[in-house]
Amino acid sequence: MLRNLCLLVLFLGLLRTASAQSAKGKITGKVTDAANGSPVDYATISVFKPGSNSPFNGISSDVNGNFSVNDIPDGAYRVTIDFLGYKKDTIENVNVKGGNTKLGLIKLAALQTALKGVTVVSTAPTVENKIDKMVYNAANDLTAQGGVAIDVLKKVPQISVDIDGNVELQGSSAIRFLINGKPSSIFGASLADALQSIPASQIKSIEVITSPGAKYDASGTGGIINIVLKDNKVQGMNGSFNLSAGTRLENGSINLNVKKNNFGAGLFFSGNEQLNTRMYTANNRRSYNNSRDTITTLLQNGYGGYKRLGYESGLNFQWDISKHDNIIGAVGLDRFSNRGDGRTDQQQQTLSPAGALFSNLLSLRNSVSNSSSTSADWSLDYKKTFKKDGQELEVLYTSSYETHSSYATQEQNYLSSGNQSQGVISNNPGHDHETEIAVDYTDPVSDNFQLETGAKVTLESLKNNIITDTLLGNGAYENNPLQTYGFNYSRKVYAVYLSGTFKLLDFFDGKAGMRYERTATWADFPGTNIPGYNTWAPSFVLSHKLDKSQSIKFAYSYRIERPDYGDLNPFYNISDPHNISTGNPNLKPEIGHNYELVYNKSFQDGSNFMASAFYRYNTDDMQAFSTFYPSINIGGTDYTNVTLTQRYNIGSQTGVGLNLFGSVPAGKFVFRSNVQLGERTNSTPGLASVTGFAYRLNLNASYKFPGDLMAEVFGNYNSSQKNLQGTRPGFGFYNIALRKQFLNKNASIGITAANPFAQYVSQTTTTHGANFEQSNLRQTPYRSFGVTLSYKFGKLEFKKEEDNKENQQIFPLNNGQKKGIRNTESY
Repeated sequence: MLRNLCLLVLFLGLLRTASAQSAKGKITGKVTDAANGSPVDYATISVFKPGSNSPFNGISSDVNGNFSVNDIPDGAYRVTIDFLGYKKDTIENVNVKGGNTKLGLIKLAALQTALKGVTVVSTAPTVENKIDKMVYNAANDLTAQGGVAIDVLKKVPQISVDIDGNVELQGSSAIRFLINGKPSSIFGASLADALQSIPASQIKSIEVITSPGAKYDASGTGGIINIVLKDNKVQGMNGSFNLSAGTRLENGSINLNVKKNNFGAGLFFSGNEQLNTRMYTANNRRSYNNSRDTITTLLQNGYGGYKRLGYESGLNFQWDISKHDNIIGAVGLDRFSNRGDGRTDQQQQTLSPAGALFSNLLSLRNSVSNSSSTSADWSLDYKKTFKKDGQELEVLYTSSYETHSSYATQEQNYLSSGNQSQGVISNNPGHDHETEIAVDYTDPVSDNFQLETGAKVTLESLKNNIITDTLLGNGAYENNPLQTYGFNYSRKVYAVYLSGTFKLLDFFDGKAGMRYERTATWADFPGTNIPGYNTWAPSFVLSHKLDKSQSIKFAYSYRIERPDYGDLNPFYNISDPHNISTGNPNLKPEIGHNYELVYNKSFQDGSNFMASAFYRYNTDDMQAFSTFYPSINIGGTDYTNVTLTQRYNIGSQTGVGLNLFGSVPAGKFVFRSNVQLGERTNSTPGLASVTGFAYRLNLNASYKFPGDLMAEVFGNYNSSQKNLQGTRPGFGFYNIALRKQFLNKNASIGITAANPFAQYVSQTTTTHGANFEQSNLRQTPYRSFGVTLSYKFGKLEFKKEEDNKENQQIFPLNNGQKKGIRNTESY
């Protein structure tokens, strides 16, 4: 351990020394209000060469007014500092000769004339490629309006989503999800349900972090997806609401924000309902006994209704105690539930290899299931900055509590005499509590080297009970003590990290670090023994700007995937007695090595192209595996003709792939397309290696008509893929949307249509094992039509206080403007 740490420190020190010997200069400073000294954020800093009227470099000030314009060759320059409501400041003859040229404190004087209705239009790129992440700006996504988070994720490069809402990042489902950079218990019981409970209207952007640095938790072999919700940082009071009505989904949300001087608060509430839909299924399984002298076929044809409800609410505040001390607090309450019912006709036949019929058993199964989850999250974040630019200390406390329950009942009645009806009623209540305390410190040691370090502790406890009643011969249900038990589980993770951001040989921008985590796990379930383990997680990224418009980067990260609640829960789901699933409390963490190479090119006309290639190697790979049993005893009850599905640590998995993204504006048209190609190879001891190739294609086209009318079309196709035991089905869909803005772009009305000419998406999944083969057809309703209405209200004020209240300057602006800057991408 000590050896690794010493090598890391030595490596970072060498990089710092090398970078200091050959680096371009930079221009730094801080922008403040001349009257009261408060920082001016989002001020525009532009650097001009002598005699030029166009800046060749520039940046915006951060929330504390600080800025740093990097990569400035030696020479003399003109620098301007400009922001709405202030007089532009120009500094001549700024001499740069390596190192840091400090402009110090720049005080902007307020204009003496009130501004009315000033609108500055700027367009943010839909996809931004940064050194440590890729950002998809979702604010102007028309086809997702009135939808949920899943609808936005379908359009994000490198991400694929199946028909059930299961998400993969670069072909891996082992993803760590965050909301505003923090964990949330809303993802605990069912990730798919949670993502279908977050309205798209609440989402500002999606951050995709495929090679997380040392500051991030090592959990998630596939990477991290951070959902950034919309916020407000402007003076005054304002808000918005969104309403959507449709044939499959209805939702609504309201936001209220207020900020006065150094204190701001926000409140939001959103709810959605997926209307009752009916799915049709057909399952065909053929199985063999050990001597292969008997064949059993099972035919299941049925339908089921499904309905989902959910809501989210939250309250947050931000208090700037002083120019160096800031506190952010948030409280959230979320709930979602779903209910399903179904009827299945079943025919089970036993035959000889020659086709002679030994038995023919007909039955009818009726089932009902419902589940619910309520979660509460709260956090408190204290950040302290120092006089030294970039030096800061942050302390974050986050806690979440979730209660969840699932209830299912199924009864199987035989249509011929001599066979007793079977039935099960199961109830699975529980709760999950997680607390995180983190301390992070950042120090720009020199002009070309920044040090980050920190520590974190994560405490998680999970408890649930399994209560099962079985049907007796007299038609009554009685508790089954052999299928009634409790499962208590706790996990503690202690972590420290060290990371450095540097320049190397005046050629690379880089970041390298090491994270150490100690995991201690305890479970009281019989036969479970999970030893503690240590994790050393190195990571690095090197980036090089080929010129001002193109860059390339290479990254590596060591990741682990700890099993979650659904993986560990030993509860047997017997809603279908012929297809049973359960968790595995003895699962070990999956280990991943991720490599990535990314090229990005921007063009003067606004076009953008990004290509990313990846290679991933996982050991102790966690996968679901199905085993066929002619007869199996679970808790004292015998079940026949059963496929049991359970997750195991199965050998290793290798993944390699390529993602291509392009965006091209053509007048009032904008075209975006994403192509993802990938191949996975599973190697399992005792089984033949399996290689499967898959691809994903999507195309997005939008057109802006006169009169603030915009149209958009989006289509997506995910191919099928061979996996360890069969094939995963492919599917395609397309969406059409229109939006009309009015009332000075403060209101809009839109219509959406998904798969308008096809009511169902049909998918066939195949599974096979040593003694069975199975094919399952599902017809999932997907066609929908919807109408969306949104409106922004309230008056924003650009206000800078002076000591003399009578001389206060107030600048009223249009609704919806962020400090007087209207960003069309957020409308």
